[in-house]
Amino acid sequence: MKIGILGATGAVGRQMIDCLIERKMDVEELRLFASSSSKGKKIAFKESEIAVQEVKDNSFEGLDYVLGAVGNELSKRYWPLMQKAHAVFVDNSSAFRMDEDVPLIVPEINGEDALKHKGLIANPNCSTIITMMAVAPINRLSRIRYMYASTYQAVSGAGIKGFDELTQQIEKLRNNERFEPKVFRKQIAFNCIPEIGSYLDNGYTSEEMKMQNEGSKILHLPELKVSCTCVRVPVYRSHAISVSLVCEDKLDLKDVRKAIDGSENVEYKDDIPTQAEVSDKDIVYVGRLRKDLCNDNGISLWCCGDQIRKGAATNAVEIIEYLEKHK
Repeated sequence: MKIGILGATGAVGRQMIDCLIERKMDVEELRLFASSSSKGKKIAFKESEIAVQEVKDNSFEGLDYVLGAVGNELSKRYWPLMQKAHAVFVDNSSAFRMDEDVPLIVPEINGEDALKHKGLIANPNCSTIITMMAVAPINRLSRIRYMYASTYQAVSGAGIKGFDELTQQIEKLRNNERFEPKVFRKQIAFNCIPEIGSYLDNGYTSEEMKMQNEGSKILHLPELKVSCTCVRVPVYRSHAISVSLVCEDKLDLKDVRKAIDGSENVEYKDDIPTQAEVSDKDIVYVGRLRKDLCNDNGISLWCCGDQIRKGAATNAVEIIEYLEKHK
């Protein structure tokens, strides 16, 4: 395979490179793309070093796949060049996720949808991926009607600047120094901020609505209703989500536990699963399984996963693996 990575110098792009190595992907050629400030920078890949390039009109010629780790604007700008080059674009941005003709894929859940692609496949939102991995086994037992979720999202979800801001604020607080929040609207050190994304007319944020809109598409549940609150927490890496859901049928917890344990890349933990324990892993941990006391058909649980790996880079690489396996 010949693969390109768009945004190769960022956290997700670098993780994509690592995933290609870890999963022993048969990569004949790897091209790395980033902004002009990173042009010429060399990044190790297996036994070689690859120089980072700027995107040109013919940059994607001859590639089989391009993994995208850039924002919406750049994904939209470069997609026509990939179309022209007949390269399959697996995009991690939200630019195309809700387009009717673009499959939105978590391979363990709806991998078969990827086979209907027209050259473009969307990678879902990180918290959505982690949550869907946890609840999809339950949905196979009985269709989910409603879901209530609160996310606890690491600062690295806002990029390296979010990571740095938490570190700097902790240091300044220790030294009794004043500071002005820049990346986040409020202090993030030793604090939680219930705001991620831009506000919409319904009072929810764009990040919160992704759980309903993307979750509905992934699970093939057009009537699914989700009420979500997204919270930024002072954790460096990995997201956690508290979920309460209502199914069409009343389920036995033993059957639910068995379904979760029998699902690929999901593991039920009797001990309390935490973000620290799942960091730098490709598996989603689930715990705190219990009946919802407010509804006879309700189930509550806690799940967590590494948003840079399974929530982004690994999921994108797994999409390529799925396509290659089902050629």
